[in-house]
Amino acid sequence: MKESTRVLRFAIIGTVNAIITAIIIALMMNNLNFDYKISNIVGYLIAQINNFVWSKYWIYVSDENRTKSIWNQLFKFSISCILAYAVQFAFIYLLIDLLGANAYLAQFIGLFVYGASNFLFNRFITFK
Repeated sequence: MKESTRVLRFAIIGTVNAIITAIIIALMMNNLNFDYKISNIVGYLIAQINNFVWSKYWIYVSDENRTKSIWNQLFKFSISCILAYAVQFAFIYLLIDLLGANAYLAQFIGLFVYGASNFLFNRFITFK
């Protein structure tokens, strides 16, 4: 698969995941009065379940990836998500708690930080 096709597919699924994440975060923060940290964790966790399925079977699809153990890929995917999440969470923490940025704006910008980190980790670690 051409890298441009892979990036386009990642962008499509990333957009869907961003919408899932944003809706869950907004509902938890606005309607359920959860702290931004808990809302962020739950939103990303739910979106990543969706992300793994699409990543394995559509974004990083190859004959080699189809024959690899799903458990091995799920483990690597989880590690990649944790790393990307840590980068994103440190970024929003810096914006919100240290610089006083609006929590909603920081969460939105954090989606892009997560997306870029996640793509790189999955491209070069999980589904290489």
